[in-house]
Amino acid sequence: MADEAKAVVLLSGGLDSTVAMASARHEGYACYALTIDYGQRHRVELEAAARVAGALEAVEHKILPIDLRAFGGSALTSDAPVPKDRPAEDIAEGIPVTYVPARNTVFLSLALAWAEVVGAFDLWIGVNALDYSGYPDCRPAFVESFERLANLATKAGVEGQGEFRVHTPLLRFRKSEIILYGRNLRVDFSLTHSCYDPDAEAVACGRCDACQLRLKGFREAGITDPVRYRQS
Repeated sequence: MADEAKAVVLLSGGLDSTVAMASARHEGYACYALTIDYGQRHRVELEAAARVAGALEAVEHKILPIDLRAFGGSALTSDAPVPKDRPAEDIAEGIPVTYVPARNTVFLSLALAWAEVVGAFDLWIGVNALDYSGYPDCRPAFVESFERLANLATKAGVEGQGEFRVHTPLLRFRKSEIILYGRNLRVDFSLTHSCYDPDAEAVACGRCDACQLRLKGFREAGITDPVRYRQS
């Protein structure tokens, strides 16, 4: 990997971030995978991220603890119930209680800091602005603004050592298209985890927004989802 350009990839262990990292590898990047342990209730995704990082040959995989439960404000960082069985039209409208305040801003900032250290100018993130839960930090305007900030707020950017870019290969894909793209990249979807509220054995609920969007995507792609569900 010595001759490959370096990239820092935000890797949650979910479907989208896994396909984003596979895309970065396909584009020839040597990937430094960054997973944030932010106190999320679905902590099994940390194990999924480790599996994916190994399978996709990350140069290095960091699991960085930063406990956002100290702030709360989300069903993912508190004891508030995770919404289940929401109709598709409800998922597509508004910002749900699973939104974690400023999460992607915080995560991209950490990825940017590591990128400066390893000499990378490319940040990869699996955000999606079509089949998603309405999070404001998944929109193109946010990504474009952060990219501008990255070049204004860093020593490497100010000194002209390079230009930071935020890569969002899945931004305008539907979930089914992400799955088909991942299949073309030979992604092993059985390594991934998407559920917000898995049981003690890491079995996905099949009812939260993340599960519903994932299951819908696999159905529309005509592919069987290899992960286990309690209900689907």
